[in-house]
Amino acid sequence: MENIYLLMIVALVGLAIADLVVGVSNDAVNFLNSAIGSKAIPFKGILIIASLGIFIGAVFSSGMMEVARKGIFVPSEFYFDEIMIIFMAVMITDILLLDFFNTIGLPTSTTVSIVFELLGAAVIMALIKIGNNDAETISSLTKYINTEKAVEIIVGIVLSIVIAFTIGAIVQYISRLIFTFHIEKKMKYFGAIFGGLALTAISYFIFMKGLKGTPFYGSFKGLVETNTVVIISISFIIWTIFSQLFMMIFKKSILIIVIAVGSFSLALAFAGNDLVNFIGVPMAAYHSYIDWTASGVAASEYSMSSLENAVPAEPFLLFAAGAIMVLTLWFSKKARTVSDTEIDLARQGEGHEKFNPNVFSRALVKASTQMALGLNKIVPASLQKKIDSRFEKPVIDLPKHKAYELPAFDMIRASINLVVAGILIATATSMKLPLSTTYVTFMVAMGTSLADRAWGRESAVYRVAGVLKVIGGWFFTAFVAFTAAGTLTYLIYIGRGAMIAVLLLLAVLLLVRNYISHKNKVKLKLNSGGLKKTESKTVQGIIHESAENIGNVVSRSNKIYTDMLRGLAKQDTKKLKKSKKGVKKLNDEVEELRDNIFYFIKNLDETSVRGSNFYIIILGYLTDVVQSLEFISKTSYKHVNNNHKALRFNQIKDLQEIDRHLEELLNEIEDIFNKNEFERIGKILDNKDEIFNSLSLKIEKQVARTRTEESSPKNTTLYFSLLLETKDLVSALMNLMQEYYSSYKKA
Repeated sequence: MENIYLLMIVALVGLAIADLVVGVSNDAVNFLNSAIGSKAIPFKGILIIASLGIFIGAVFSSGMMEVARKGIFVPSEFYFDEIMIIFMAVMITDILLLDFFNTIGLPTSTTVSIVFELLGAAVIMALIKIGNNDAETISSLTKYINTEKAVEIIVGIVLSIVIAFTIGAIVQYISRLIFTFHIEKKMKYFGAIFGGLALTAISYFIFMKGLKGTPFYGSFKGLVETNTVVIISISFIIWTIFSQLFMMIFKKSILIIVIAVGSFSLALAFAGNDLVNFIGVPMAAYHSYIDWTASGVAASEYSMSSLENAVPAEPFLLFAAGAIMVLTLWFSKKARTVSDTEIDLARQGEGHEKFNPNVFSRALVKASTQMALGLNKIVPASLQKKIDSRFEKPVIDLPKHKAYELPAFDMIRASINLVVAGILIATATSMKLPLSTTYVTFMVAMGTSLADRAWGRESAVYRVAGVLKVIGGWFFTAFVAFTAAGTLTYLIYIGRGAMIAVLLLLAVLLLVRNYISHKNKVKLKLNSGGLKKTESKTVQGIIHESAENIGNVVSRSNKIYTDMLRGLAKQDTKKLKKSKKGVKKLNDEVEELRDNIFYFIKNLDETSVRGSNFYIIILGYLTDVVQSLEFISKTSYKHVNNNHKALRFNQIKDLQEIDRHLEELLNEIEDIFNKNEFERIGKILDNKDEIFNSLSLKIEKQVARTRTEESSPKNTTLYFSLLLETKDLVSALMNLMQEYYSSYKKA
């Protein structure tokens, strides 16, 4: 029996390594995003700075493992075999939950997940013990669970969200009023003071949060805590002088140093304090196993009161954990996905929005707009004009194909993100208040982006929807962590070793599946054959660049239409559903091109404005094509999914004949645009009546069938819808050909 617990320890070690990887992938967003978004430092430089912070924080971490040992439950009330079940359930749940969030690209809290997993597993194990003991009732649960700590953590979550967002917004608003978006001029006068304040705050944060868990903090703890004001004052003077000298000697902004030191400090604090989230449970399990084997008592009778004693951290384990975290930071693609989410929500410029608006985001934006209009009536117009002038953004003349080189936000906002997050975390630490570094850093970033007017009328409804989705995901984390860990605890209690083996196998399969899925998504994104935005400034260039998009739409439309008819003929909902997804993706790409019309027109040469008319008309016809496909796909899927009568043999035969004619037409059009042989378009236009006549003939045949032999109204409605919408699709294609051919001959 002893062997099973040894195997569980080995499994927990493996789970700890995997948890370090998925945990860093998620939490990298905390300390990377400000530097990445501002592009103040090259990406490799950011990774080097963060790696140093992570490694130093991990190696010198100690005393932070107690939350896994006694922070949530009362160890003395549980026996060794019960504790091992709790720990195993927690680690399996934690890995799967964090990996799920990494795969979908949402930042969540590793602290909240581990706490609620421990809580859920301990509650279920306590309920099992209560159920097996006639002398205890549900009220005895407080004997097993540290309820006060659990409530404190939940309150801390809610407060950290509100406070971080509010303070971030206020500080950024004041900073922008002082520095405006033309920071170069203002930094000459206020740069040294700002650098002094920012670096002093970050230094204080490093001591209060980053180094508080280290073994040598005790040697200067008294000095720091009794002379806090003096230390802060001296630090401010030193850092202010340093900032002035740095700008004078190197002729560079001190904000670069602020961002570098801030990123280092958050990485240091993350590793030093959040390491418990990844290896705290396995270390507690290892110490439990050592204590139990030395006792000679049966596993079901050995009380785990030894977990209440503090234990020194093993330097080798901390060193290994630090190394794994650094390697993950450098090689994890999922860390980049999670970072992209926050940067997209906080970016200053316009672009493709990742999230769709919902009823809550619309209501919030509408209410905020009304409130702003009300405030405008109260604030004097002269003052309002002066404030607006502070938020005027500089015009950057950058070629469109290099737009990706622009930072998501400037260095002032990046610095505020790091400084405010650091101060809030340090303050909460000194007051012994629980909070999540993920929640604080994310909400500060959202608050500063709102204050910076990054959420304009064009993007606010999308950005607010994204923030609400992330916050909803945080509460979802707590609920799922509690429920899933509790469920696994019960399953392991019933199935023991066999169930552990099954759950570990399932965990491995899910991790591999998510890895492959994410890898394929990234690969698809990099090698996407999607529609491309036209960047030419001349009419000739616009005509030739549009050819690629037309060929792309025609090729994909051809495949989608054929697949839909095959799915309809075979009553295959899976194929029809796949076609619907293909149409949706195509529609999103065309819509993105339409959203870009404003920037396209702005980018045109004065002599080429008539090219905008051509481009807009072409996009209109492409939209008509996609809308026809969308209607056909939705109608077909709905018919089959509702189990209505299948199309009759003659109807399917007629549709297949139409598909053959349409396929020949689309293949020829695709070939013309791929080879740029636009003279051949005239031949297609000359023969366009053939396919229209074929469709009209099929409609007449169905009318005759309906009068004599057709018995299904749904069947008839579907068939007529397919024919009429196919006619609209062909009409849109022919109109597109005519427009392109005419413009080509004029050019």
